[in-house]
Amino acid sequence: MNVFQKIINIAERIIIIILIVFMVIVLIISAVEVGIVIIHELTNPNMSNGAIINIDGLLDIFGFFLTVLIGLELFETVKLYLKENVFHGEVILLVSLIAVARKVIVLDYSKEEPLTIIAISALVAAISLGYYLIKKTIRQDKGNN
Repeated sequence: MNVFQKIINIAERIIIIILIVFMVIVLIISAVEVGIVIIHELTNPNMSNGAIINIDGLLDIFGFFLTVLIGLELFETVKLYLKENVFHGEVILLVSLIAVARKVIVLDYSKEEPLTIIAISALVAAISLGYYLIKKTIRQDKGNN
């Protein structure tokens, strides 16, 4: 390996480490934000149209919660890349699926075009199929070894 390639590898690792540090900071702030939203929803009963939590507030909580999960999955992806220097397709598809699921949960269907809803459905199906095929291939490869 030449000197130029070594410099690029070192720079890449430094950038990834910086991204991991930033991701940890963002995840901590996001987790605190989820806690604040939950406490806010529980302490404002006059705004509730449910028994304890406003339904819109519940959707907000799920949205924040899934956003934190997406961040955790991205964190795992970056960690795996730092460790193995390879992006894992199944992890990337899983993050994509969680992100689309978050959108589906918080989406106000009354304000969306029917074509948008069909497109989101097709996207969920395509990502799910891709994830299934990658996992199936990985299982088959492990079975052949």
